[in-house]
Amino acid sequence: MKPQRAQLLLWCMVALGLLMAIFLTPVVLAQVAPTQEDWSRLSSVSQTYGALSAPVSAIALLGVAASLIFQARQTKIANHDAQRSSHRQLVMYALENPEFLVCWEPVSSMPSEVEMRRLAFTNMIISNWSSDYELRRWNDQEARSQLSIHFQGTVARTHWEKAASSWRQVSVASGDTRRIRFVDLMDESYARATAEGPGVPPEAYFASPP
Repeated sequence: MKPQRAQLLLWCMVALGLLMAIFLTPVVLAQVAPTQEDWSRLSSVSQTYGALSAPVSAIALLGVAASLIFQARQTKIANHDAQRSSHRQLVMYALENPEFLVCWEPVSSMPSEVEMRRLAFTNMIISNWSSDYELRRWNDQEARSQLSIHFQGTVARTHWEKAASSWRQVSVASGDTRRIRFVDLMDESYARATAEGPGVPPEAYFASPP
């Protein structure tokens, strides 16, 4: 079970227990003085119950708030996943039908069809990682680790050389600090990789035929 769900379940159990205690308190009070009509004792117990009911209700309310926050986060994740799935379908359709590649925004220099398809597919990979980072499925360390490997290839480097300014512009316009931070990590990882030496070209990815 994920930590967030375990925490939510704990809150719900606590809230349920406290609500049950509140509802059962009158029964307990009735047992304190059922027939003897010990009203002074019953009054003392009632005052104690009244003092405890406020913090108990507050804790129960916190449990409800935690549940609503969790539901809002799940809705956000579902919306992100749906948007990402729609974007992936559009890109894959364009890759399968290259005549539609011109429907996407042009890059800074005119690449060949093969290069354009590579750039489009690379951009889809980065979009997927960006969503994972925005939804906190990745932290900075995980992102840096993956990006350091990603930028070992020349295709990845070429993509970011052409797409970095657009990614920066869109992320800043969104105002999403996590999205902006991901672009920062991309820039840092790209700069570190290029400083370490040349990347691996596409033709070196596969063994030469015998």
